[in-house]
Amino acid sequence: MSRKWLRERSKDFWYKLAKKEGWRTRASFKLMQLDEKFELLFEGARVVDLGAAPGGWSQVAVELVGPEGKVVGVDLDRIEPMEGVTFLRGDMTDPETVSRVMEACGGVADVVISDMSPNISGAYATDHARSIHLCEMALEFAGKVLVRDGAFVCKVFEGDMFHDLLGKVRAQFADVKVANPAASRSASSEVYVVAQGFRGPGRYPPLAKPKEWQEGDELPPSRKERRKPE
Repeated sequence: MSRKWLRERSKDFWYKLAKKEGWRTRASFKLMQLDEKFELLFEGARVVDLGAAPGGWSQVAVELVGPEGKVVGVDLDRIEPMEGVTFLRGDMTDPETVSRVMEACGGVADVVISDMSPNISGAYATDHARSIHLCEMALEFAGKVLVRDGAFVCKVFEGDMFHDLLGKVRAQFADVKVANPAASRSASSEVYVVAQGFRGPGRYPPLAKPKEWQEGDELPPSRKERRKPE
């Protein structure tokens, strides 16, 4: 961590505001801004936060879903406990981790969010490729756990592989947008893929361990069906 980076961070408006208001990271404001624009979360929603450390997005999510909702954060690293959030330490590509997440969620998720970033090498082509890979893994995870009409949000670095990634997301979701929240650093190439209307069947019935959905199985309510009218 360079002295230059620390100096720039100390001057950062969103960093200072996060410290003042008690948010774990400046990234908390990114999720607030995305939710304000796209109405992703709602009271009672079940949310999975991938790469959740240090907990900035989970902190926002638990406020938005209220006491009837569930927020499950997943990371390879340990995360400081937070009231109302279940943090699980594990690899999102591991089937055992998927099962633990679904058990903690009550069988299905309404929204999967990811603010994951690769370890920065300084070589942009490498960092872009690693970012795409993280997003593809998050997308694969979302396909396993989302309810019908579920939502998916993922950070990614723009580059020559970005178009192909969007194609993969659009194959699974009815509505896909690319957003750049105000709290993102101006010099950053990061954007957020915001996908809603998951086309899958919602494979996991409530309060049950993951299983393969088959034609004729009873489906859990979709995200739209569960969302309470304003």
